Amino acid sequence: MTENRVIIAGAGPAGLVAAALLADEGIPVLIVEQARDLPDDLRASTFHPPTLDMLDRFGVTGAMIEQGLICPTWQFRDRHTGVIATFDLGHLKDDTRHPYRLQCEQWRLTRMLRDRLATNPDVTFVYDAKAVEVAQDADGVTLTVERPDGSREPLRGRYLVGADGASSAVRKSLGIGFEGMTIPEIFLTLSTTFPFHEAIGDLTNIAYISDPEEWFVLLRTASLWRVLFPTDPGESEERMLDPARIEQRLQAVVPNPKGYELRHRTAYRVHERVADTYAKGRCFIAGDAAHINNPLGGMGMNGGVHDAFNLAGKLIEVWRGADLALMERYSRQRRKVALETVQATALRNRQILNQRDPEVRRAYHDDLRATAADPAKHRAFLLRSSMIQSLRDLGAVA
Repeated sequence: MTENRVIIAGAGPAGLVAAALLADEGIPVLIVEQARDLPDDLRASTFHPPTLDMLDRFGVTGAMIEQGLICPTWQFRDRHTGVIATFDLGHLKDDTRHPYRLQCEQWRLTRMLRDRLATNPDVTFVYDAKAVEVAQDADGVTLTVERPDGSREPLRGRYLVGADGASSAVRKSLGIGFEGMTIPEIFLTLSTTFPFHEAIGDLTNIAYISDPEEWFVLLRTASLWRVLFPTDPGESEERMLDPARIEQRLQAVVPNPKGYELRHRTAYRVHERVADTYAKGRCFIAGDAAHINNPLGGMGMNGGVHDAFNLAGKLIEVWRGADLALMERYSRQRRKVALETVQATALRNRQILNQRDPEVRRAYHDDLRATAADPAKHRAFLLRSSMIQSLRDLGAVA
């Protein structure tokens, strides 16, 4: 017998937002998570204005603001000459309830959503269960999960949402292609207690620093600064993560006689990929399972939350009797955003930061200055980079 529920594989932001939206409409949800508990590692930390607007409905935004850091401005800088252009999200005061970026680790959101869902009798969590295989028929779907001891268990539901990350077993089992490219550099992210805002003049809490030899990004959270460096893939991980090598690179950003105190470090490959489709029968994918991109611009996690709102809104209609074909529109709409907004913006940010041709660099920088100086262009640029425009354009996608 088909279990009368939606199965959600993955308890990250996309999965839990989808679960919360469905559960609020009285739809039973089974959330399957591979880990023993929700991870609290330092992944995405930037929330854009429309994402905060969306999250308001769950009553979590106030607590996120209390635990995070409001960033009304952000900037592009040149490593040697300083500020190129500063962008002020106050220009969006008539477009959003939250005209700023919020720096708040994504695990804080997932914990808040989990706590909210825990009180709902229609929601069940299953931990230590790795999604491995999907099958579907005319009546429902079967998700097979694997336990730590190697045993396997079939779970049955009417529909399945695969929000199980970049290596999504749901996507692979469904045979959905995931074409794209791998960025040549390894990305090294470091978290330090050093107060860059006290050492660098006119520094905003989010800054993209251009340099033809070694660009980097500075992101401030409530308690730490995060530094992202691109790294030659030919450099061994042992050397890349060597404390002396890390210290050398940080000292080149700002000399610090006391030395840098590190709280976290990680190196990872970055891909630019978008799934061929986000919907196949009774199964749907969202978040990193559907699209991955470099982190420049903070669009990946935000895009996943936006996926979840679009997906859940349509799935609620299908649950209540609408044609299943409605989910194909979810796929068309969100794939368009992933390709034309998320991926295009992230790639352009990388091009601006690591451009080596002096004339091309100058043209990029002049364009950024001209955009920041013109109020209409400034606002239009922010509407795109904050992802508000991509949401407004969805209605035009049939």
